[in-house]
Amino acid sequence: MFEVSVVYLTREVTTAEGPRTEVLLGRKRTGLGTGRFVGPGGKLEPGETAVDAAVREVREETGLEVAARDLVPIAEIAYPFIDRPQWSQFSWAFTATRYSGELRASDELEPQWFGVDALPLGRMWADAALWLPRALAADYVAATLTFGAGDTVVAEHWGEARRS
Repeated sequence: MFEVSVVYLTREVTTAEGPRTEVLLGRKRTGLGTGRFVGPGGKLEPGETAVDAAVREVREETGLEVAARDLVPIAEIAYPFIDRPQWSQFSWAFTATRYSGELRASDELEPQWFGVDALPLGRMWADAALWLPRALAADYVAATLTFGAGDTVVAEHWGEARRS
């Protein structure tokens, strides 16, 4: 089971309809989940903490800089994949409202802002609908979400993330 960090950057914008919170997602261009929308993130490198990886991945995938002190933990989730154990992972998720730099696409990710109330859940991994809206609403999530064949969550265990 490999380890990953993912970050959901948010911002407040004013639209014709009034204020709205948006979250930065990106369409994966390569690797696991190509074509799906995900938060910037990726595997921890040897000796790297989850926070270190989160800072690095945001910079590499979006061009934005986020300070470690501005990351707020929102979830820890274990993802066993029954039919593809090599995809099994343990994920730390963070959010941040403070960051700097110019947003840009990378080889890994094509970033796009979405309203928190209009997440593209049908174009994300199936687990996102189960936990992401809760976590973005400041409800810390700890879970084990087991994937079966394809993109189907076949078992849910809430309250702790079990590493295999």
